[in-house]
Amino acid sequence: MENEISNSTANTLPSDRIKLNVGGKLFETTISTLQSGGPDSLLSTLSTRPGHDPIFIDRDPEIFSVLLSLLRSNRLPSTARRFSKQELADEALYYGIDSHIRDAISPPPLSGIDASIVSTICPASDGLVSSFTAATDDGSVCTAHGGQISFYDHNLTHLSTVRTHLEDITSIRHVWPDVAAVGSESAAGIHFYNFSTARYIESIHWTDSTDPRIYKARVSSIADSSSQIFASFDCPHRENCILSIDKSTLQISSEITRQSGGASKNTVPGKLTWLPETGALIGSAVTCGAFGYSGYIRMWDPRNGEVIWETSEPGSGRSSRFGDSFADVDVDVGGLTLFKVCSKSGDLAVADLRKLGDDPWVYINEKNPSMRFIGGASNSVLHCYKSQVFVGRDGSLEVWSKENNGVGEGLYRRNFVDKVEDSNRGVIRKIEGGGDRLFVSRENVEGIEVWESSYFSGAILV
Repeated sequence: MENEISNSTANTLPSDRIKLNVGGKLFETTISTLQSGGPDSLLSTLSTRPGHDPIFIDRDPEIFSVLLSLLRSNRLPSTARRFSKQELADEALYYGIDSHIRDAISPPPLSGIDASIVSTICPASDGLVSSFTAATDDGSVCTAHGGQISFYDHNLTHLSTVRTHLEDITSIRHVWPDVAAVGSESAAGIHFYNFSTARYIESIHWTDSTDPRIYKARVSSIADSSSQIFASFDCPHRENCILSIDKSTLQISSEITRQSGGASKNTVPGKLTWLPETGALIGSAVTCGAFGYSGYIRMWDPRNGEVIWETSEPGSGRSSRFGDSFADVDVDVGGLTLFKVCSKSGDLAVADLRKLGDDPWVYINEKNPSMRFIGGASNSVLHCYKSQVFVGRDGSLEVWSKENNGVGEGLYRRNFVDKVEDSNRGVIRKIEGGGDRLFVSRENVEGIEVWESSYFSGAILV
């Protein structure tokens, strides 16, 4: 793809052409090609040098050939397969064209219908991942394994591992670019670590000098907004609360709610979601006992701690769905919709967060008889991402895709994401989206699966 220059070539070149000597290999290209790297790139700067003698660059010529082809055609050539993403990214950074290579090697927009496993992130030690969190903007991911945190960048290249003071980590949230908030079911408090400097920052505990029952409060779930961190705490005496923590000071701003007792409607929220558009906080709790599943969903105003809306199941028996409580709940933040998967029927239901009432659920029926789910959903996991609803049922993974605007029956289509051999890997325990990737962890299986959509544009995945 590069045009190598022989020794017999004349020194005089047309005014729009330039010669480069990269690691002893000669290339000829146009000034406009080099300048397409951007005004701040090294190549653009070199294109303005006077004279016709080849400009020497002491770098790898084979990778430069790939990058030059990228500037010419805006896509990677097949020879890019010979190099890792990190090798390409490092060289692109040297030339100042890192944004070009990042766009070229990033996966296409995530579509669950054609997604497949492309790799597995497996920490070098303690490979069983207890929790993880993915960045929605670039697809980087933080994993918790044992008492350690490992960070992988947008190329899924391992950058660092931090050993914490905890024996195990069961909750983790990426709250700043270089900082993760973590909690453990076996140790009190929420803890902050900087994984770029491998440094412990701070710990925050829920305490109350007037109530002796508030001690050794452990974190069950973590969420955050641009200015606040929200964490649910649970004490051994079944006292629980949600604390709002100021991001700028790492000081407790307020106690949003406090609950007591062992009833299902008072258990600690196991999942928290912040709604940027409304400023509300949604929490849900699910418990399973001898009589099946039960739980609640609540929406709070964090400014005053008031409950805006709530529902509990099994409920009051007002509909034919009585007894078919949800096994999991999640929120489509962008679409302002709430989803649940039922524990007995396995059905999926949706509610519009702008039109909540006593019974806001619309149950989505699968019209294709061959695709209908039969049986309970005791091992179901739900995750909403990019206007899609991903459901893990035991070991299988499915996606419900929105067909048009609105909320209700007939507006979502169900498809299986995985193959039969994928579903045999183990029970799915967590699903989370980041960038244009989907990450999946399974019970007693090392590592995290990375799912991406296929390329249809002809671009080469490297």
